[in-house]
Amino acid sequence: MGSSANVQRRSFLQSTVAAGAAGLFLTGRESTAAEKSSKNPAIQPGTTILFQGDSITDAGRKRDQADTPNKQPGLGNGYAWMAAASMLTGPQGSSLTIYNRGISGNKVHQLAERWDEDCLDLKPNVLSILIGVNDIWHRLNGKYDGTVKTYEDDYRALLQRTKEALPDVTLVICEPFVLRCGAVNDKWFPEFDKFRASAAKLAKEFETVWVPFQSVFDEAVQYAPPEHWAGDGVHPSSFGASLMASSWLRAVQNA
Repeated sequence: MGSSANVQRRSFLQSTVAAGAAGLFLTGRESTAAEKSSKNPAIQPGTTILFQGDSITDAGRKRDQADTPNKQPGLGNGYAWMAAASMLTGPQGSSLTIYNRGISGNKVHQLAERWDEDCLDLKPNVLSILIGVNDIWHRLNGKYDGTVKTYEDDYRALLQRTKEALPDVTLVICEPFVLRCGAVNDKWFPEFDKFRASAAKLAKEFETVWVPFQSVFDEAVQYAPPEHWAGDGVHPSSFGASLMASSWLRAVQNA
Protein backbone atom coordinates (compact mmCIF):
# COMPACT_ATOMS: atom_id res chain seq x y z
CA MET A 1 0.00 0.00 0.00
CA GLY A 2 1.40 3.41 -1.02
CA SER A 3 2.08 6.28 1.34
CA SER A 4 -1.00 8.24 0.24
CA ALA A 5 -3.18 5.20 0.87
CA ASN A 6 -1.63 4.79 4.32
CA VAL A 7 -2.39 8.41 5.15
CA GLN A 8 -5.97 7.96 3.94
CA ARG A 9 -6.39 4.80 6.01
CA ARG A 10 -4.98 6.44 9.15
CA SER A 11 -7.26 9.44 8.67
CA PHE A 12 -10.30 7.22 8.28
CA LEU A 13 -9.53 5.06 11.29
CA GLN A 14 -8.79 8.11 13.44
CA SER A 15 -12.18 9.58 12.52
CA THR A 16 -13.84 6.28 13.38
CA VAL A 17 -12.22 6.20 16.81
CA ALA A 18 -13.11 9.85 17.35
CA ALA A 19 -16.75 9.07 16.62
CA GLY A 20 -16.95 7.16 19.88
CA ALA A 21 -15.89 10.17 21.89
CA ALA A 22 -18.55 12.35 23.42
CA GLY A 23 -16.74 15.49 22.36
CA LEU A 24 -17.20 14.83 18.65
CA PHE A 25 -20.37 16.89 18.33
CA LEU A 26 -19.51 20.09 16.55
CA THR A 27 -20.98 22.37 19.20
CA GLY A 28 -18.38 20.96 21.56
CA ARG A 29 -15.51 22.74 19.77
CA GLU A 30 -14.83 25.98 17.94
CA SER A 31 -16.89 26.15 14.75
CA THR A 32 -15.30 26.55 11.34
CA ALA A 33 -16.20 29.49 9.12
CA ALA A 34 -18.50 27.24 7.08
CA GLU A 35 -20.31 26.09 10.20
CA LYS A 36 -20.71 29.64 11.47
CA SER A 37 -22.41 30.59 8.20
CA SER A 38 -25.40 28.38 9.02
CA LYS A 39 -28.20 30.71 10.07
CA ASN A 40 -30.55 28.12 11.49
CA PRO A 41 -28.71 25.06 12.82
CA ALA A 42 -30.98 22.08 13.44
CA ILE A 43 -29.70 21.51 16.96
CA GLN A 44 -30.22 24.62 19.06
CA PRO A 45 -30.66 25.14 22.81
CA GLY A 46 -33.99 23.67 23.87
CA THR A 47 -34.26 21.26 20.92
CA THR A 48 -36.21 18.02 21.30
CA ILE A 49 -34.69 15.22 19.20
CA LEU A 50 -36.40 11.91 18.43
CA PHE A 51 -34.75 8.84 16.91
CA GLN A 52 -37.18 6.47 15.17
CA GLY A 53 -36.77 3.19 13.36
CA ASP A 54 -36.28 -0.53 13.82
CA SER A 55 -33.81 -2.69 15.75
CA ILE A 56 -30.79 -0.73 14.52
CA THR A 57 -32.18 2.32 16.32
CA ASP A 58 -33.77 0.34 19.16
CA ALA A 59 -30.43 -1.27 20.09
CA GLY A 60 -31.70 -2.83 23.31
CA ARG A 61 -33.31 0.27 24.81
CA LYS A 62 -35.35 -0.24 27.99
CA ARG A 63 -39.05 0.25 27.22
CA ASP A 64 -39.91 0.99 30.86
CA GLN A 65 -37.52 3.94 30.79
CA ALA A 66 -38.47 5.30 27.37
CA ASP A 67 -40.27 8.32 28.81
CA THR A 68 -37.15 9.53 30.60
CA PRO A 69 -35.12 11.48 28.05
CA ASN A 70 -31.35 11.78 27.89
CA LYS A 71 -30.58 8.60 29.86
CA GLN A 72 -28.70 5.66 28.39
CA PRO A 73 -31.16 2.87 29.32
CA GLY A 74 -33.98 4.53 27.41
CA LEU A 75 -31.73 5.42 24.48
CA GLY A 76 -30.23 1.95 23.98
CA ASN A 77 -26.69 0.94 23.13
CA GLY A 78 -26.44 1.91 19.47
CA TYR A 79 -25.83 4.89 17.24
CA ALA A 80 -28.76 6.86 18.72
CA TRP A 81 -27.22 6.70 22.17
CA MET A 82 -23.74 7.51 20.88
CA ALA A 83 -25.01 10.53 18.97
CA ALA A 84 -27.08 11.59 21.98
CA ALA A 85 -24.12 11.25 24.33
CA SER A 86 -22.07 13.51 22.11
CA MET A 87 -24.80 16.14 21.96
CA LEU A 88 -25.61 15.94 25.67
CA THR A 89 -21.99 16.50 26.67
CA GLY A 90 -21.65 19.55 24.43
CA PRO A 91 -22.11 23.13 25.72
CA GLN A 92 -25.87 23.15 25.08
CA GLY A 93 -26.41 19.57 26.24
CA SER A 94 -28.29 20.41 29.42
CA SER A 95 -31.01 22.14 27.39
CA LEU A 96 -31.65 19.24 24.98
CA THR A 97 -34.35 16.57 25.23
CA ILE A 98 -33.53 13.34 23.39
CA TYR A 99 -35.74 10.26 22.96
CA ASN A 100 -35.43 6.91 21.19
CA ARG A 101 -38.56 5.14 19.98
CA GLY A 102 -37.04 2.56 17.64
CA ILE A 103 -38.68 -0.88 17.83
CA SER A 104 -37.03 -4.07 16.65
CA GLY A 105 -38.66 -5.66 13.62
CA ASN A 106 -40.61 -2.59 12.54
CA LYS A 107 -41.47 -1.78 8.96
CA VAL A 108 -42.90 1.54 7.78
CA HIS A 109 -46.53 0.59 8.31
CA GLN A 110 -45.73 -0.35 11.92
CA LEU A 111 -44.22 3.06 12.52
CA ALA A 112 -47.49 4.53 11.26
CA GLU A 113 -49.54 2.43 13.68
CA ARG A 114 -47.78 3.94 16.69
CA TRP A 115 -46.95 7.37 15.27
CA ASP A 116 -49.24 9.50 17.44
CA GLU A 117 -47.92 8.19 20.76
CA ASP A 118 -44.33 7.54 19.72
CA CYS A 119 -43.74 10.63 17.61
CA LEU A 120 -46.34 13.35 17.26
CA ASP A 121 -47.21 13.53 20.97
CA LEU A 122 -43.52 14.10 21.76
CA LYS A 123 -43.46 17.16 19.47
CA PRO A 124 -39.86 16.76 18.31
CA ASN A 125 -38.04 19.65 16.69
CA VAL A 126 -35.72 17.16 14.98
CA LEU A 127 -37.07 13.79 13.87
CA SER A 128 -34.62 11.17 12.60
CA ILE A 129 -35.96 8.06 10.83
CA LEU A 130 -34.02 4.95 9.81
CA ILE A 131 -36.35 2.34 8.31
CA GLY A 132 -36.31 -0.10 5.43
CA VAL A 133 -34.21 -3.17 6.11
CA ASN A 134 -37.13 -5.18 7.52
CA ASP A 135 -39.33 -4.14 4.60
CA ILE A 136 -37.11 -6.29 2.38
CA TRP A 137 -35.76 -8.82 4.92
CA HIS A 138 -39.21 -9.95 6.04
CA ARG A 139 -40.26 -10.24 2.41
CA LEU A 140 -37.29 -12.47 1.69
CA ASN A 141 -38.11 -14.77 4.61
CA GLY A 142 -41.79 -14.97 3.70
CA LYS A 143 -43.15 -12.96 6.63
CA TYR A 144 -44.27 -9.93 4.63
CA ASP A 145 -45.54 -9.28 1.13
CA GLY A 146 -44.80 -5.55 0.82
CA THR A 147 -42.94 -4.23 -2.20
CA VAL A 148 -40.68 -1.26 -2.87
CA LYS A 149 -43.81 0.63 -3.92
CA THR A 150 -45.47 -0.27 -0.61
CA TYR A 151 -42.43 1.04 1.22
CA GLU A 152 -42.32 4.30 -0.70
CA ASP A 153 -46.06 4.93 -0.54
CA ASP A 154 -46.25 4.17 3.19
CA TYR A 155 -43.17 6.26 3.91
CA ARG A 156 -44.49 9.22 1.91
CA ALA A 157 -47.82 9.09 3.75
CA LEU A 158 -45.99 9.00 7.08
CA LEU A 159 -43.88 12.02 6.20
CA GLN A 160 -46.90 13.96 4.94
CA ARG A 161 -48.76 13.17 8.15
CA THR A 162 -45.79 14.33 10.18
CA LYS A 163 -45.39 17.62 8.33
CA GLU A 164 -49.10 18.37 8.70
CA ALA A 165 -48.93 17.83 12.46
CA LEU A 166 -45.46 19.34 12.97
CA PRO A 167 -44.92 21.84 10.14
CA ASP A 168 -41.67 23.20 11.59
CA VAL A 169 -40.01 19.86 12.32
CA THR A 170 -36.58 19.19 10.84
CA LEU A 171 -36.77 15.77 9.21
CA VAL A 172 -33.69 13.55 9.01
CA ILE A 173 -33.98 10.56 6.70
CA CYS A 174 -31.27 7.97 7.16
CA GLU A 175 -30.32 5.75 4.26
CA PRO A 176 -31.12 2.05 4.81
CA PHE A 177 -27.93 0.02 4.58
CA VAL A 178 -26.58 -3.51 4.63
CA LEU A 179 -23.14 -5.06 4.46
CA ARG A 180 -22.46 -8.15 2.38
CA CYS A 181 -21.96 -10.73 5.11
CA GLY A 182 -23.99 -12.81 7.55
CA ALA A 183 -27.66 -12.84 6.57
CA VAL A 184 -27.10 -10.59 3.56
CA ASN A 185 -26.52 -12.52 0.34
CA ASP A 186 -27.10 -12.08 -3.37
CA LYS A 187 -30.86 -12.53 -2.92
CA TRP A 188 -31.02 -9.05 -1.44
CA PHE A 189 -29.87 -7.40 -4.66
CA PRO A 190 -30.68 -5.48 -6.74
CA GLU A 191 -33.99 -5.14 -4.83
CA PHE A 192 -32.41 -3.58 -1.75
CA ASP A 193 -30.87 -0.82 -3.85
CA LYS A 194 -34.41 0.14 -4.91
CA PHE A 195 -35.37 0.66 -1.26
CA ARG A 196 -32.36 2.90 -0.81
CA ALA A 197 -33.31 4.84 -3.92
CA SER A 198 -36.85 5.32 -2.62
CA ALA A 199 -35.55 6.69 0.67
CA ALA A 200 -33.27 9.10 -1.20
CA LYS A 201 -36.17 10.16 -3.43
CA LEU A 202 -38.32 10.97 -0.40
CA ALA A 203 -35.49 12.87 1.27
CA LYS A 204 -35.27 15.09 -1.81
CA GLU A 205 -39.05 15.40 -2.12
CA PHE A 206 -39.48 16.53 1.49
CA GLU A 207 -36.21 18.48 1.59
CA THR A 208 -34.91 16.59 4.59
CA VAL A 209 -31.45 16.12 6.01
CA TRP A 210 -29.98 13.00 4.35
CA VAL A 211 -27.60 10.65 6.18
CA PRO A 212 -25.85 8.42 3.57
CA PHE A 213 -25.18 5.39 5.74
CA GLN A 214 -24.66 2.97 2.83
CA SER A 215 -21.97 5.19 1.33
CA VAL A 216 -20.31 5.43 4.74
CA PHE A 217 -20.16 1.65 5.14
CA ASP A 218 -19.12 1.13 1.53
CA GLU A 219 -16.06 3.23 2.37
CA ALA A 220 -15.55 1.54 5.72
CA VAL A 221 -15.15 -1.94 4.22
CA GLN A 222 -12.02 -0.71 2.47
CA TYR A 223 -10.34 -0.65 5.88
CA ALA A 224 -11.94 -3.52 7.79
CA PRO A 225 -14.08 -6.47 6.66
CA PRO A 226 -17.88 -6.18 6.68
CA GLU A 227 -18.13 -8.37 9.78
CA HIS A 228 -16.14 -5.79 11.73
CA TRP A 229 -18.91 -3.24 11.20
CA ALA A 230 -21.98 -5.53 11.31
CA GLY A 231 -21.58 -9.23 12.01
CA ASP A 232 -24.86 -10.30 10.43
CA GLY A 233 -24.74 -7.67 7.72
CA VAL A 234 -27.62 -5.72 9.26
CA HIS A 235 -27.07 -4.91 12.93
CA PRO A 236 -23.98 -2.77 13.52
CA SER A 237 -21.27 -3.66 15.99
CA SER A 238 -20.10 -1.03 18.44
CA PHE A 239 -17.63 0.04 15.74
CA GLY A 240 -20.42 0.32 13.19
CA ALA A 241 -22.66 2.20 15.61
CA SER A 242 -19.85 4.63 16.36
CA LEU A 243 -19.35 5.26 12.66
CA MET A 244 -23.10 5.83 12.24
CA ALA A 245 -23.20 8.32 15.12
CA SER A 246 -20.32 10.26 13.61
CA SER A 247 -22.03 10.35 10.22
CA TRP A 248 -25.39 11.37 11.70
CA LEU A 249 -23.90 14.23 13.68
CA ARG A 250 -21.95 15.50 10.71
CA ALA A 251 -24.98 15.40 8.39
CA VAL A 252 -27.31 17.13 10.86
CA GLN A 253 -24.81 19.78 11.89
CA ASN A 254 -23.92 20.63 8.31
CA ALA A 255 -27.49 20.69 6.98
